[in-house]
Amino acid sequence: MVLRVAMAQLDVVVGDLKGNVARILAALGRAEDAGAQLCVFPELAVTGYPPEDLLLKSGFVADNEAALDEVARATRTCVAVVGFVQRVGADGSAGTGPAGEGATGAETRTSAWVHHRPRLANAAALCVGGSVAGVYHKRLLPNYSVFDEQRWFTPGEGPAVLYRIGGALVGVSVCEDIWADRGPVAELGARGAQLIVNVNASPYSRGRRAERLAMLTERAREAGAAIVYVNQVGGQDELVFDGASLVVGVDGSLVAAGTQFEEDFVVADVPLLSGAARGARVVELSGPPRHADGGIRMASGNPPPPPPPPPLDPVGEVYAALVLGTRDYLGKNGFRGAVIGLSGGIDSSLVAAVAADAVGPGHVHGVAMPSRYSSEGSVTDARLLAERLGIAFSVVPIDTAHRCMETVLDHAIGEPPIGITDENLQSRLRGVVLMGISNATGWIVLTTGNKSEMATGYSTLYGDSAGGFAVIKDVPKTLVYDLCRHRNAQAAALGRPEPVPRSVLDKPPSAELRPDQRDDQSLPPYDLLDPILEAYVERDRTAADLVAEGFDPELIARVVHLVDAAEYKRRQIAPGIRITNKAFGRDRRMPITNAYRTPRPVRTGG
Repeated sequence: MVLRVAMAQLDVVVGDLKGNVARILAALGRAEDAGAQLCVFPELAVTGYPPEDLLLKSGFVADNEAALDEVARATRTCVAVVGFVQRVGADGSAGTGPAGEGATGAETRTSAWVHHRPRLANAAALCVGGSVAGVYHKRLLPNYSVFDEQRWFTPGEGPAVLYRIGGALVGVSVCEDIWADRGPVAELGARGAQLIVNVNASPYSRGRRAERLAMLTERAREAGAAIVYVNQVGGQDELVFDGASLVVGVDGSLVAAGTQFEEDFVVADVPLLSGAARGARVVELSGPPRHADGGIRMASGNPPPPPPPPPLDPVGEVYAALVLGTRDYLGKNGFRGAVIGLSGGIDSSLVAAVAADAVGPGHVHGVAMPSRYSSEGSVTDARLLAERLGIAFSVVPIDTAHRCMETVLDHAIGEPPIGITDENLQSRLRGVVLMGISNATGWIVLTTGNKSEMATGYSTLYGDSAGGFAVIKDVPKTLVYDLCRHRNAQAAALGRPEPVPRSVLDKPPSAELRPDQRDDQSLPPYDLLDPILEAYVERDRTAADLVAEGFDPELIARVVHLVDAAEYKRRQIAPGIRITNKAFGRDRRMPITNAYRTPRPVRTGG
């Protein structure tokens, strides 16, 4: 037998209950028209994910439950699985009967403040025929990496419940539930589920789609059931959700997939094995009318579902994540445009290209701010980039302000500023110019620092780090070059000029804050630095570990010192897009005041 399933891969907005309901109802209408028997939405589709401490506001929780009721009243024959937040327990309203099955979690929290508010569940409602027919509460609450679900939710428990939809036995789970070997999904399979639905808000990191597909293949075989995995898409603060929803057959084969980094609506006929419930309570739900021969009633003219789209290449998916994250951060927060300091270097070139692709070149404004140390190429390369991208461009020299501030600081510190004081002064003057433009226009300042610079503190507080959004904050320098080449290849494939000039790709990186300055005078070469940073920051390797792996001890000691000493700077950097599995900010949370330091490695002979 087959079940016709619609996957509604939506870009919802945290807190926009009215707007999210409208998005859900529009997709549900499409599912009804397509003859779908089941339509699946992302995790917490009503509230958006993650709602964070909005959940501490009782009015927000109540309004989200009312919004879920609005969705339920609009349902007809197609069963909708919709993520929302539900109050449970003595102070809540989980109720009894099908809506309450699997929904009453034990009190597991120990913090006293939890006992003074209703316990909440990360829930998925099954809605059909104008009402809520069942509710499942997420059992496994992630509390690692970017997740803090144990702060807000209590886990669900209770006997497994199956729902008969269009003749098929369907089990429901939420996000983390599916990642556990022999966990809730395996239990549903053991109870006779032929299809398991998993609603998700799974953030993007590099290579995540392949990880999910491998996991789903294993889980489908373990459960002996097909799986429909529907993921949120869109940017939410630092997080980007990549969509890439998946349907896998009982043998783990890929049946259907959603597009990466775009809203999508996919209808798939999912083949199912015959089966029977084994010790599970079964709730009978209605489904779309069927022909006498058991076939699915189709809307007239409905085309067959497209084949699964091929995944993006590793660099292309990062670029798409940066574009989506930038577009949604600016759009969802109401910014009218963006302003970027264009240095003629590789980092600002990439940020400008991403911004132009995200919000349109007419909303991006590049500003070159040459000083006495700027090379001629810094302005000409920036101008050429702006012309090729089609963004606005202006030149605002800072030398007059620089000389004035030299006099001011001479009085303040008793001598003319030299060395790092003078270098940072120039960067801060550029920050003043950009923030002044932002104040006057409402445009957000996009900072241009990359992860290699953030890690080592190679930036100026209140200078090049000043701004509202850090587009490439989680992108190492070596990947910056790959992304620029990727963007150039996209343009060349369309017969257009490459936006990032070859001179920008070829010149040595430099802050141009003193004569003949190069980055490699202050930092190790990036091809040596980035692998060390990846190991130390993202994989939590120690200095001793890295020396044992063959890295030079003196180089490791230098890099580790730079990273540890820059923690106070990173706390003051704007939010930025997460593309790795450990970004600064939400992921890596090191104390600023920290007396523990890895001992300096020493050579032991040989």
